Amino acid sequence: MVRPAIRGAARGRSFATHTPSIPRNYPSITPPYPTLIQNLNHVRSVLKRPLTLAEKILYSHLHDPVHSLGNGRRIRGEAYLQLKPERVAMQDASAQMALLQFMSAGLDRCAVPTSIHCDHLIQASDGAEADLKRSIISNQEVFDFLESAARKFGIEFWRPGSGIIHQIVLENYAAPGMLMLGTDSHTPNAGGLGMLAIGVGGADAVDAMTGTPWELKAPQIVGVHLTGSLSGWTTTKDLILHLAGKLTVRGGTGRIIEYFGPGVHSQSCTGLATIANMGAEVGATTSTFPYTSNMRGYLHATGRGPVAQAADEAAGKGFLSADDGAEYDEVIEINLSDLEPTINGPFTPDLATPLSKFGAFVKEQGWKDEMSAGLIGSCTNSSYEDMTRVADLARQAKAAGLTTKVPFLCTPGSEQIRATMERDNVTSTLQDVGAVVLANACGPCIGQWKREDKKGEENAILTSFNRNFKSRNDGNRYTMNFLASPTVVTAMAFSGSLSFNPMTDSLTLDSGNRFKFSPPSGQDLPSTGFTPGDTSFYPLPTPEPQPDAEVIIQKDSQRLELLEPFTSPFNDGNLELPPLKVLMRVRGKCTTDHISAAGPWLKYKGHLTNISENLLITAVNDEGGDVNVAFDHDAPSGITETDTIPGVAKRLKGRNQPWALVVDENYGEGSAREHAALQPRFYGCNLIVARSFARIHETNLKKQGVLPLWFADKTDYSRIGSGDMIETVGLANLLQGHPDAIIKLRVTNRGGEIFEIPTNHTMSIDQIKWLHAGSALNHIRSQMK
Repeated sequence: MVRPAIRGAARGRSFATHTPSIPRNYPSITPPYPTLIQNLNHVRSVLKRPLTLAEKILYSHLHDPVHSLGNGRRIRGEAYLQLKPERVAMQDASAQMALLQFMSAGLDRCAVPTSIHCDHLIQASDGAEADLKRSIISNQEVFDFLESAARKFGIEFWRPGSGIIHQIVLENYAAPGMLMLGTDSHTPNAGGLGMLAIGVGGADAVDAMTGTPWELKAPQIVGVHLTGSLSGWTTTKDLILHLAGKLTVRGGTGRIIEYFGPGVHSQSCTGLATIANMGAEVGATTSTFPYTSNMRGYLHATGRGPVAQAADEAAGKGFLSADDGAEYDEVIEINLSDLEPTINGPFTPDLATPLSKFGAFVKEQGWKDEMSAGLIGSCTNSSYEDMTRVADLARQAKAAGLTTKVPFLCTPGSEQIRATMERDNVTSTLQDVGAVVLANACGPCIGQWKREDKKGEENAILTSFNRNFKSRNDGNRYTMNFLASPTVVTAMAFSGSLSFNPMTDSLTLDSGNRFKFSPPSGQDLPSTGFTPGDTSFYPLPTPEPQPDAEVIIQKDSQRLELLEPFTSPFNDGNLELPPLKVLMRVRGKCTTDHISAAGPWLKYKGHLTNISENLLITAVNDEGGDVNVAFDHDAPSGITETDTIPGVAKRLKGRNQPWALVVDENYGEGSAREHAALQPRFYGCNLIVARSFARIHETNLKKQGVLPLWFADKTDYSRIGSGDMIETVGLANLLQGHPDAIIKLRVTNRGGEIFEIPTNHTMSIDQIKWLHAGSALNHIRSQMK
């Protein structure tokens, strides 16, 4: 069945003109400041100390301040907070599983304003119009499902072509002091408007959508004090690339990054969003900034004057900035005047190299001194300011007779950005020098890039994206993705050389003359205002649920399937996990990309059986060092002992043998994709023991009823191997309501030796209930009966 609203969105794009602002329901997008300030006054009476901005926003959204804060005991890093988020945003890939879980709760509407954004399923290939048409046809049944569910439950549905979730949230929903959840790890992008926007899995989003208090372990607060000013080629992207190099991919885990100081106030709102966006790359819970005049200007420019006026009043009462004397768990000093452009990578976003040293770095590594493509845009760097700075370089190059030497792809962040770029001749300026403008969608940033060249070849691309794990962009594990600002990427695309430094180097023209770029300049906001473009992409604000609407799932669909609840391993009354077979020991970096790859697998996000076929297929087995190889030590006669990782997992499931994983440091780093927790649980995983976990993934495991344990002694990692049997000792005490219970693992290795290994856990009282019920959703359903 083809829904007319979606089919209509595939028509050719009209040229941008000034059109009336899209309708808005201002109460639904304005935080309830009087209530939040009243809550905060109660919090102050308990804590009796100056508060950081992050604490003010977080604690003012507490469901029960007395219960969460106790008598002013230590909160950061220790207390579990029960919170009431004001909004939920979901992208089309993750929304499928979130909605399937929400539907099973049996409610007729969402408890908070919720939106769906169709941005992940649009593959980049030939250009915006052709790519959008093709993607709507190929993903029609998923878009029909999402649109019909949105209609039934009163969810705002942003159609394919409307733009990237994070840019749309910034333009339409974000507001200073708000608390929002989003089913994507880069949800913190909205922190550029002085709020707390937190990336979560779909099950966490369902908490907010059902009105269930959402639980978060109170983060520590890292203060980043900014002084000085950016100049020349240096941008806010270079600030966060520099900070990623200092903190590493684990440095922000369990922490909120709060920026303050005079250097904050000179940055554009969208520049701050770039910084907040990439806080995800250091594992931060989220990032935020005090309310600034540039935030106020951005709210007015995007048609949200009433929100700005309300924020002005709240700021006047001290709500939207840190208290004088507020203490941080760590303070990092950065003088913006000392920064230079930075390039990070390959294969990890925290390998930071100053631009002035990058050429030497390339030579030291023995890489070819050439780039194969340049890509700008994405949710990180697709603002009007980004695009006008890039256009300034394009105009300089065109005047000198230059065009890009490599494929140069540009992704606008939203229909509003695309239309405004087109109106102001930014698009034509880029196309004149060789750019291909892609659809307003994630595209190559999340693996939706139909790239025909360099398959299986080592090559280097430069992007203004946020994440650069192996195989992420084009499916080629040999593609090295280096992260940089849009301006550095653009300038280097005219050289085609990795060692080119546009700050100091010049290019040879056909005439033999030399050309050197001048530092680029751009506009924060368009002088004649934004234009919304094609408003048929946009939803009506806060639509009413239509209970009689049918949620469309095609019979025998290979894209969507209803969820069956997971069973509890404790249904027999035993409060220890059943004996578990160790599937494998995972070596080294294992991100959610490794656990549940994206790219072509995105089409199965709503079909747990099908997407589980990619479980850990790019993970490295520590026993042998091979990728996607596991051992079935109990294979019957005539069956090979080795198989793919999902192959062995399915064998164990077929034998009704629950299993466990042994994993390395920061397991589950990267995207907030809950499939990385759903898939092992679907195949029978009950326990994962790690040297350390990434925050979002550990929570996702808990939500799905998988017990995450931490090695008390990290060297014990190598003592457990595939085929060993694990039994829990002490879990019963935890399940009986003793959160301080010590859990040990009794290991019987394949040689018959028996020994015990101590572990730590981070389970809260409520998370223990999820585990006992078999999943958080099982527990929620039991409370609604």
